[in-house]
Amino acid sequence: MNVNFYVTCIADIVKSGVAKNSVLLLEKLGCNVIFLEKQGCCGQPAINSGYAKQALAGMKTLVETFEVNDYPIVAPAGSCVYAIKNYSEYFERFDESEWAIRAKKVAERFYDLTDFIVNVLKIENVGARLTGKAVYHPSCSLTRKLGVVQEPLTLLQNVKGLQLLPIHNQQTCCGFGGTFSVKMAEISGEMVTEKVMNISEVEPDYLVGADVSCLMNITGRLSREGKNVKVMHIAEVLMQDEQGGN
Repeated sequence: MNVNFYVTCIADIVKSGVAKNSVLLLEKLGCNVIFLEKQGCCGQPAINSGYAKQALAGMKTLVETFEVNDYPIVAPAGSCVYAIKNYSEYFERFDESEWAIRAKKVAERFYDLTDFIVNVLKIENVGARLTGKAVYHPSCSLTRKLGVVQEPLTLLQNVKGLQLLPIHNQQTCCGFGGTFSVKMAEISGEMVTEKVMNISEVEPDYLVGADVSCLMNITGRLSREGKNVKVMHIAEVLMQDEQGGN
C-alpha cells in the first residue's frame, strides 16, 4: 500500500526519532512510504491562539500538498490529525467554501498511526518485544477528539514482555494542551505534577504515549523530579526487536 507520511513540526524539529521509527514501522508492515516535501505546519498553534484567519494560507498549502495523490496520510500525532480534520469548518467560517470542500477530502484520508495500523492495515501484533512495566498515557486529542482509544492499547498489549499498568486518573489531561501550557502555566504545572505523581506510584520502567507534545510535557516533569522512567512514543516501542532494541 502506498502511504503518505505527515511528519508534524515537533517530530521534524524536536523528536526526529519518532518520525524515523514511524516510517520504519510502516515499511516493516508492507507500506511504501511517500514523503511530500512541501508539507508544513498544520496551523494548530495559530488556530488554538485565536489566529485562525492568519493560519488559512498555511492550511491551503497543506491541502494542496496532499492533493497530488489519493493515498492515505498517516501522522504520529493525534493533535495534528484532529486540527486538519477541522480545516473545513475554518474555511467555511471565512467564506472559503471551495477550499472547505477540498480540505474535507484531504482530511478524510488522514489517520493517526495506531488507527491506521489497526483499522486500515488490520494488524494488531507487529512482532515487537520490550521487557518491562509500562504506563500508557492516553492523550486528549487522540482519545477525546479522534476517538482512538483501544487501538494503541491493542498494539501495546501484543508487545512481548511488556506489562501495562493502570494508574489513578489515567484519562486525566497531562496539562499540556498546546498553548494552554503557556497561557495557564501555573495550572498546567499542577496538572502535570499530579500526572507524574500517579505514574510514579506504580514504579514503571516506561511511559508510553502516541502524542509527542504530551510526552515532552510529562518528560520535563519526570526529569525535574529525578524519576527514572524512560519515555517512549508508541512508534519507538513497536520498532523494538526480539532483543529489545531497534
